[in-house]
Amino acid sequence: MGKEVLLALLTGFVVGLLFAAVKLPIPAPPAFAGVAGIIGIYLGFKVYGWVGPMLTELFK
Repeated sequence: MGKEVLLALLTGFVVGLLFAAVKLPIPAPPAFAGVAGIIGIYLGFKVYGWVGPMLTELFK
Protein backbone atom coordinates (compact mmCIF):
# COMPACT_ATOMS: atom_id res chain seq x y z
CA MET A 1 0.00 0.00 0.00
CA GLY A 2 2.84 2.41 0.74
CA LYS A 3 4.16 2.08 -2.80
CA GLU A 4 0.74 2.93 -4.27
CA VAL A 5 0.45 6.02 -2.07
CA LEU A 6 3.95 7.16 -3.00
CA LEU A 7 3.28 6.67 -6.72
CA ALA A 8 -0.05 8.51 -6.46
CA LEU A 9 1.62 11.40 -4.63
CA LEU A 10 4.44 11.56 -7.18
CA THR A 11 2.00 11.44 -10.10
CA GLY A 12 -0.13 14.19 -8.56
CA PHE A 13 2.97 16.30 -7.98
CA VAL A 14 4.09 15.95 -11.61
CA VAL A 15 0.59 16.74 -12.91
CA GLY A 16 0.45 19.79 -10.64
CA LEU A 17 3.80 20.99 -11.99
CA LEU A 18 2.66 20.51 -15.59
CA PHE A 19 -0.62 22.37 -15.01
CA ALA A 20 1.26 25.24 -13.34
CA ALA A 21 3.80 25.36 -16.19
CA VAL A 22 1.08 25.78 -18.84
CA LYS A 23 -0.92 28.10 -16.56
CA LEU A 24 -4.03 25.92 -16.34
CA PRO A 25 -6.27 25.80 -13.26
CA ILE A 26 -5.37 23.15 -10.74
CA PRO A 27 -7.15 19.81 -11.47
CA ALA A 28 -8.00 19.31 -7.78
CA PRO A 29 -9.81 21.17 -5.02
CA PRO A 30 -7.85 24.38 -4.44
CA ALA A 31 -8.56 24.48 -0.71
CA PHE A 32 -7.70 22.07 2.07
CA ALA A 33 -11.43 21.77 2.84
CA GLY A 34 -11.94 20.14 -0.56
CA VAL A 35 -9.13 17.68 0.09
CA ALA A 36 -10.60 16.92 3.52
CA GLY A 37 -13.95 16.23 1.85
CA ILE A 38 -12.35 13.72 -0.51
CA ILE A 39 -10.65 12.01 2.43
CA GLY A 40 -14.00 11.92 4.25
CA ILE A 41 -15.68 10.25 1.27
CA TYR A 42 -12.93 7.63 1.16
CA LEU A 43 -13.12 6.97 4.90
CA GLY A 44 -16.92 6.71 4.79
CA PHE A 45 -16.66 4.16 2.00
CA LYS A 46 -14.12 2.11 3.95
CA VAL A 47 -16.09 2.26 7.22
CA TYR A 48 -19.25 1.12 5.43
CA GLY A 49 -17.31 -1.86 4.04
CA TRP A 50 -16.49 -2.81 7.62
CA VAL A 51 -19.81 -1.91 9.31
CA GLY A 52 -22.17 -2.79 6.44
CA PRO A 53 -21.97 -6.57 6.84
CA MET A 54 -22.58 -6.24 10.59
CA LEU A 55 -25.66 -4.10 9.99
CA THR A 56 -26.97 -6.52 7.39
CA GLU A 57 -26.57 -9.39 9.84
CA LEU A 58 -28.18 -7.37 12.65
CA PHE A 59 -31.30 -6.50 10.63
CA LYS A 60 -31.92 -9.93 9.07
